[in-house]
Parts: sequence; C-alpha cells; structure tokens
Amino acid sequence: MKTRLKQLCDSYQMKFMTDVPLDGHTTFHIGGNADYWIEINSVQGLGAALRFCQEQNLPYFVMGRGSNILASDNGYRGVILHIGTAFSAVAFSDQTTLVCQSGALLSNIAKTAAEQELSGMEALSGIPGTVGGALFMNAGAYQQEMKDIAVSCTYLDTDGAEHTLSREELDLSYRHSFFTEHPGCIVTSVTIKLQKDNPEAISARMQDYAERRRSKQPLNFPSAGSTFKRPEGSFASKLIDECGLKGYQIGDAQVSEKHAGFVINRSHATCEQVLRLCREVHDKVLAETGYVLELEPVLLGIQAGESSCS
Repeated sequence: MKTRLKQLCDSYQMKFMTDVPLDGHTTFHIGGNADYWIEINSVQGLGAALRFCQEQNLPYFVMGRGSNILASDNGYRGVILHIGTAFSAVAFSDQTTLVCQSGALLSNIAKTAAEQELSGMEALSGIPGTVGGALFMNAGAYQQEMKDIAVSCTYLDTDGAEHTLSREELDLSYRHSFFTEHPGCIVTSVTIKLQKDNPEAISARMQDYAERRRSKQPLNFPSAGSTFKRPEGSFASKLIDECGLKGYQIGDAQVSEKHAGFVINRSHATCEQVLRLCREVHDKVLAETGYVLELEPVLLGIQAGESSCS
C-alpha cells in the first residue's frame, strides 16, 4: 500500500509521508500518528487520491488547519488528505467576488479583502482555519457566519467527480452544511461575495474583533476553539460556568478559567483526558440544568461510543 500510494503521489507531484504525528498538525496539539499523509496540490491529484482510497477500501480524512479537530491518542489508521498551503490560491472573479481554493486561510482571505477595501470577512478573520473547513461547518463568530458570504462552491464526490453547489444547495445553518450530511465529499473551492466599504472602517472592525478575542478567549493555550455547540435557548459557556466547572481539570485538560466554553490543553493533555473532561461537563450540565451539550470539534480516529457527548 505504501509503495503504491507513493507512486500515485509522485505522479501528481504531491508530498507523501508516513507515520505523521497529528499533535503537530492540530491546534489542540493532541493526537497519535496517522499512517499516511498526502499534501494535496491540485483538484486532479485530490481526485486520483480519492479514487485510490475507494478502490482499496482505505479510510481517508480531509484536514485543513486542524483547528476544529480532536484526534485520538492512537492516531489514524488511514490517509490524511491535507489541504493546506499547496492548495490555497485566492483570485478575484470580479471586483467584489473572490474564488478561494479550499486550503486558503480565513485570515489571509480577510487580509486580501481588506487590501481591496472589501467588507464581510472581518468577524471571521480571527478563526484559525481554512475556508474549506469553515464552509464544511458553517463557521461563524460575532453574529457572522460563512452563510452570509458564501455564494457557491465546487467539490469532489467520493468517486472524485467534480460538482458545483449554489448558495441554496449548500444548506447552511448553525454548524451545518451539505457537507456535514455528506462527509465523504471534499470542498475544492469556495466563492464568496463581499461589498465595498471604507478601508478605515474595515480596519477598525478587524482590530476590534481581534481585541475581543484576546481579552475573552484563552489564546495562549492550545485548544480546538469552542468545545460545545450552542444549545438552543442558552450558551454553553454560561451553563458550564453556572455549574461551577470553570477551571475544572483532568490531567492537563482543563475547562478554561478565562472562558468556560473552551477546553484547553495546559501542557501535555491526551485525547482520553479531554474526552473524560467533556463527558463529566456534559453529565453535570445535564443533571443541573437539563440542557444537553454536544461536542463541536470533529473526532478523528475515535471509535463510536468513546464519547457520550459527541
């Protein structure tokens, strides 16, 4: 398998690695080794890799920045298709429309937009992820979501065939999209529509959002961002705080003392410690408030049933 995968990658000039530590590729800094790793650099190469995985019945997982992922301590038995800097071009189709390869970072897109006096990316600029991952989960912050700017996308299905989705077909809602219902499909590009605005106003908003994050979020510790989805009728951080769980810790996994909605890695936290902590938070919040908290990060290499609050 290793030899054939390397031959395929060589034919498309894609970087291929084996036994890659996931803790170095996730913002949580947690995870064992992935068997195989491919750096995607083209739609054609991605399609070929997908077809190979299908033919060989080889599990695969698409990873961007790794900012919304909790990876197993045992790693991943399959192929990581990494969509990063080698697949991150951003181009203008007109004065206010950008076509972004799925590996483009939200922060870089926001910077490009601001340079062209375009507004609409300011609130999303501080999310440490790629535009493909952001579309997958309809990422959002400060009352803005991807659904507010995404107008279409291209993707590959499980057979490597390319398709296009309109804004309506994307089916974007809170932490939901067409892709959360079809996880085997892979976003290849996202088209976003912005609007002209005063450059000073754009800069001021970006600075304001950045300062809000610095003052309220535990950015000095590794995490996967918000750990729990927002339950209807309340906020996860509020419920967790009311239950006296701010600062609660198992091993090096801790409910942040700065923001109860974040579980952080204080030093050398394991996936097992994070899951145990999340289960205990889930159970106490349910018992004391009646609200059910659901995990927001994607679980990589974690078997069904390992987390009761996924």
